[in-house]
Order: sequence, then C-alpha cells, then structure tokens
Amino acid sequence: MDKQFEKYFGEELNESERLALLRSIASDPEKKKLYIKYKNLLGLFSFSDVSDDREESRQGYGRFLGRLRRRRMYRLAGRCAYVAAACTLLVTVTYWLTLRSVDKPATAEIIHTLYVPAGQRVKVTLQDGTGIWLNAKTTLSYPTVFGDNERRVQIEGEAFFEIAEDAERPFIVSARNVDIKALGTTFNVYNYPNEPFVRASLIEGRLKICPLHAKENAIILKANEEVFIEGEQMTKKRIAHADYFLWKDGIYSFHNELLGDMLKKLELYYDVKIVVEDPSISKWEYTGKFRQREGIDEIIRMIRKIHRFKVNKDEENNVFTLK
Repeated sequence: MDKQFEKYFGEELNESERLALLRSIASDPEKKKLYIKYKNLLGLFSFSDVSDDREESRQGYGRFLGRLRRRRMYRLAGRCAYVAAACTLLVTVTYWLTLRSVDKPATAEIIHTLYVPAGQRVKVTLQDGTGIWLNAKTTLSYPTVFGDNERRVQIEGEAFFEIAEDAERPFIVSARNVDIKALGTTFNVYNYPNEPFVRASLIEGRLKICPLHAKENAIILKANEEVFIEGEQMTKKRIAHADYFLWKDGIYSFHNELLGDMLKKLELYYDVKIVVEDPSISKWEYTGKFRQREGIDEIIRMIRKIHRFKVNKDEENNVFTLK
C-alpha cells in the first residue's frame, strides 16, 4: 500500500501534506478508486455502537493496516461484509458521486455519504475535528476537505454536533428548507423526512437559522433554545426536555410523552414494527429512561408495569402487536 495512504489514515500527515494528497486523489482516477476502497474497509472497523470508543477504533485500524500489508484485499472484503452484517451496521459511501468528479479539475470536492440504518447509532469525526453523532435512519453528506470559506454538510434524520472552532470558516448544516449556521457550537438537528417539521436545538453557543425561502427572516438561537421550522413558519421556544439528547450516549429519555409517539421512536431505534390495535394505548403518557442495550423486549416489559396491555410478538417478522 502507498505509504502516503497509510500515513493519511493513521493521521500522521500535517495539513499541507493532507491537502497535497487529496488534490492528487482528485486528479488521478486510479488513486481515487483505491482511496475509496480503503476508506470503505476502514469504516467497517472504525464505527461502533459505543459512541466514542477510541481504543476500539485504534485496534480496528491496526487490524486494517495489517491485512492491507499482507495484500489480502479480496479476502478482507469478504470478512468485512460478514462483520458488517453481524453488527447490522451499514456504512454506505456514495461511490457513484465520487467517481462522477473524475473528469473535474483537481480542486473538485470528494463527497461522502454515511447512512445509519434503523436500530443503530454511530459517531464520526470530520476532517476539521468536528464530532457528529448520527441517530438511526440518518444520512450525512460531507466533503473530504472543506473549502476556504465555509464548512457545509447535509443531514437527513437526526444528528448531534460538536463543532470545531474556526472563525474563518462558519459551519453550516443544510436540513431540508433551512441552513443552520454555527460557530463553536453544540446543537442537535432533527430532520426526518416523514416528519412535517425540522427542529434545531441549541445546547451551547449561538446558532443562526436561515430559511432558504426568506433569508432576511433569519433568527438567532441562544443556549437552551430551539426552533421548529414547518413550511414557512418558524417557532422559537425554550428546550423543555434536555435529557432527550442523551440518545447520543445510548440513553433514550421520554418525558410526559404520548405512548403513540414514543412507540414510533422505538420502532426507529430498534428496527421493529409495533402495531397498536387498541387506540387508547396511543393516548397514554409516559415518563422514563432506557438504555439502548436493554433491548425492545425489556423496554416493552417495563412500560407494561405502568400501562397494562397485552403483547403478541411475531418472532419471524419482528412485529409487536399491542392490544
């Protein structure tokens, strides 16, 4: 394997060396294909359902390099596919979008897309040091190297951001019909396509919310404020339930939430189908916290201690029926 690739993935290159390598990748189709292959394989070792297990990631990287040096790429690809299936974690890189830039100038961006399936969550660290936790059924698109004027990513689903400070280049999150502009900020973005609204919740710092249809109506969020954007309507309010954001740590927290809404989230978090035959069940309210590792069976059992209902489980199709 090219020593420069090894140093790149091992984070041993300085900024100028990284930029030089990435420019050469953008202008060399063969090098670009090799880069994508290595990055895909490394991704399978780097992501974990533990939000910030650095030691595990480093060990995975060591295994990655060892296998590459022994030139067993095809055997490794098969093993990685097996590991990915066993972990039920799909990390999809937009191979077609990257290759589409082959005939562009050397300055063309390489765009990656990560997808987190139902029942999983992962953390990624971008080239600038920004940390992003991705919730279930979330898609994140980002460039390999940010431009000189801004750092822009796109999110569909839910993500928690810890932005690396860079006063010269604002960090911008594109979410449906709004741009969310941040500097040195910690915040959460909720943007699932089946929901009628986008929600941006600010934990620390400041956020500028810019609706694309009327940028002159931009609003500023302060810490512990959030905004709901629905169509052309924006509603700002105080964050009512700060523990909700513990999802990034594998803790699901609910506060006076309708059971019907709560069950929809559990379907997402655990990749199951929950059918409610008794409509009154959906109207009950529930408050409680669960750890992701407890599993959907245990969570439903705990809910039943407070709200009495019957449950039938279809093991083959992973369907729970509440009645």
